[in-house]
Amino acid sequence: MSPFGQSTFGNVSLINDDDLDRLAQGEHYESYNKLGAHPISQRNFEGTHFALWAPNAKRVSVVGNFNAWNPDVHPMRFRQEAGIWETSIADVKPGALYKYHISSQQRGSGTLKADPYATESEVRPGNASRVCSLAGYAWDDADWMATRSTHNSLDAPISIYEVHLGSWMRAPGSGAWLNYLHSANKLADYVSDMGFTHVEIMPVTEHPLDESWGYQTVGYYAPTSRFGTPHDFMEFVDTLHQRKIGVIMDWCPAHFPADDHGLAFFDGTPLYEYEDPKKNRHPHWGTLIFNYGRNEVRNFLISNALFWLDKYHIDGLRVDAVASMLYLDYGRQEGEWAPNPQGGKENFAAVELLRLLNDVVCEKHPDVMIAAEESTQWPLVTRPTTVGGLGFDYKWNMGWMNNMFEYMTKDPSDRQNHHDKLTFGLHYAYTENFILPLSHDEVVHGKHSLLRKMPGDEWQQHANLRLLYGFMFAHPGKQLLFMGGEFGQLSEWNHSACIDWQLLDLPLHRGLQCWVRDLNRVYRSEPALFELDFDPLGFQWIDGHDKEGSVVSFLRRSRRGQSVVVVCNYTPMPRYHYRIGVPHNGEWRELLNSDASCYGGSGLGNLGRSLATERPTHAQPFSLELTLPPLGILFLKKP
Repeated sequence: MSPFGQSTFGNVSLINDDDLDRLAQGEHYESYNKLGAHPISQRNFEGTHFALWAPNAKRVSVVGNFNAWNPDVHPMRFRQEAGIWETSIADVKPGALYKYHISSQQRGSGTLKADPYATESEVRPGNASRVCSLAGYAWDDADWMATRSTHNSLDAPISIYEVHLGSWMRAPGSGAWLNYLHSANKLADYVSDMGFTHVEIMPVTEHPLDESWGYQTVGYYAPTSRFGTPHDFMEFVDTLHQRKIGVIMDWCPAHFPADDHGLAFFDGTPLYEYEDPKKNRHPHWGTLIFNYGRNEVRNFLISNALFWLDKYHIDGLRVDAVASMLYLDYGRQEGEWAPNPQGGKENFAAVELLRLLNDVVCEKHPDVMIAAEESTQWPLVTRPTTVGGLGFDYKWNMGWMNNMFEYMTKDPSDRQNHHDKLTFGLHYAYTENFILPLSHDEVVHGKHSLLRKMPGDEWQQHANLRLLYGFMFAHPGKQLLFMGGEFGQLSEWNHSACIDWQLLDLPLHRGLQCWVRDLNRVYRSEPALFELDFDPLGFQWIDGHDKEGSVVSFLRRSRRGQSVVVVCNYTPMPRYHYRIGVPHNGEWRELLNSDASCYGGSGLGNLGRSLATERPTHAQPFSLELTLPPLGILFLKKP
């Protein structure tokens, strides 16, 4: 017995010889069930099993509030064949705080490290790991899980609401964070009312610095304790699922912070990161880069992706900063990076990891989505690995986003000179399975809010933003909108404060919110707007060349041939008697008009309908004569 009343039982182990072999080979994709801290309840033992990978350590001990943080009380035994240290400690129960005291071959004094596989952490600024049992939560989302493949598929309506939990909504009066449970109920109500299909949460993996927004992860297996416990986060996901809302997590395998308690120089050597200084650090972010060529590191990352899909029923991962993984010269000047063996700048190990990740996820969870935030022209990002692709389901369309802002921020009188920015996205729209993102990155660091990017007076700014959103929903691809954008947030996003819900007291902002709600409603009800997003048969220009009028018109089609006509007027001048060709005779009903008075518009339109006549136009057998509202977009359908 130790002086603290606990015994170390080396013979109580969760790790067998097969586990050791698969861990060493980098093929143990459920390593989270073996490494880390796992409470055990057996006939002859009640306590916790601890295990970690630290192959170059000289000595490792478990320290915690159960042994006065004394490294001499609970040393671990070394399983040399896989570089694993383990021990079991009696009477250590969920809730106990702990770290690993690691003495390296180079530095005998020892360093305290948080557990890379910890499933719960201390609330910052504390950084100890916490023993936690993930068992016992009773999920109530069976209906969603049985059908979610239909919600994530390429031919489904996907409209994503991106959320930062710390600043979406806060407690009235105190301004304190809402916990996962309160956020879940409020978010489910709001997202259901607004008609979004999915919520994408910015990283909730444990991180030390609020200002990183979660993108500098330390605890890859722990939902941040800022907002509650792991079971609270399970209930968060469960609640959204019960309301038929998918949950996508931002996931950050591209880099990790150099905090002393984290993964950096973990066992006294560059273990998780590259050793080569031309590979191991992001010069712009000051963070470290995973050594993607190391078996155990690949195992850590792939296991981590599967962990969230398995234990938390997450419906998708948005993989952050993929471009920084793919290129050895990312953020580096000439001479600051080393080429690959073929003399190029591609990081072959990262490419292999991403392909393996997507193949393994597809095999084990074929009904989830994996999306890449990839900002370059890397080919075949969303094509199968069997044909040389990376295997992602979706890719963020950063080119479309940049072109649209370049166009929309121009004064309408100058837009005719930049018409190609508006139409260029259709030249490559079918090269990948795209998500069109208006994300958090576009409303920070002096870029202004979406509303304040728009030119003109207050009314024109709102009209321009309604037009932008309408074009996004009509364009081939899935949609993503960052919180606050749906009602016209005025200021840039501030992670440390709540978004400005009080703006909804103002008619223009309330009208914009109503527009987004109706866009989602019509989008989800019209297969022509989503079924063939990634098939050229789903889109046809009516007229994409009217740059003098700054007007575009096009058809979206469903698999059954149903059509929605979309017409956009990018000037503040109404267009009367504007003729466009259509494929069918008779009445066309106005599904949406962004200039309707209920949205804050001027109320100009076509009285809800227009009659097509047998007058061929734009290579179509019939045509409509329309009134185009100022800075407006029309959606029309044949009843």
